[in-house]
Amino acid sequence: MTDTLPTPEEAPGANAPTAAPAQEAVATAMPVAAPVAEPAPAPAAPAPPAQATAAGPAGDPRQAPPRSIELLQGVEMSVTVELGRTRLLMRSLLGLRAGSVVELDRPAGSPVDILVNGTLLARGEVVVVDDELGVRITEIAGGADLEA
Repeated sequence: MTDTLPTPEEAPGANAPTAAPAQEAVATAMPVAAPVAEPAPAPAAPAPPAQATAAGPAGDPRQAPPRSIELLQGVEMSVTVELGRTRLLMRSLLGLRAGSVVELDRPAGSPVDILVNGTLLARGEVVVVDDELGVRITEIAGGADLEA
């Protein structure tokens, strides 16, 4: 009789839990490349001093220190009041003389646009104040009408 090796089912303790399967052993036995040394990080710059923000504690804008808005009060802004617009051909521009009338895209009496640094802020009506032109604001951009 020839001795044969028992099959896994016939081996003693076949129903007992076994170690990790051979496939896992093969996967973990693969060679691993040595880690590449990374250059040391540059020394950190000193932290900038804490700066005031528009929001107060926990980001609540209602708790902002009054000083933060005071910093902006001296900033100069460009304010433009626009009566209307039109487009002209170069031929028409070259033909303009003293006394020429340029028609605009708005009817008489319509509100004028008030632009701050080129951004629409409000609309209003032209008024005369001490022989100077002025604008009475009637509407803030975004739809809020103002009571007179």
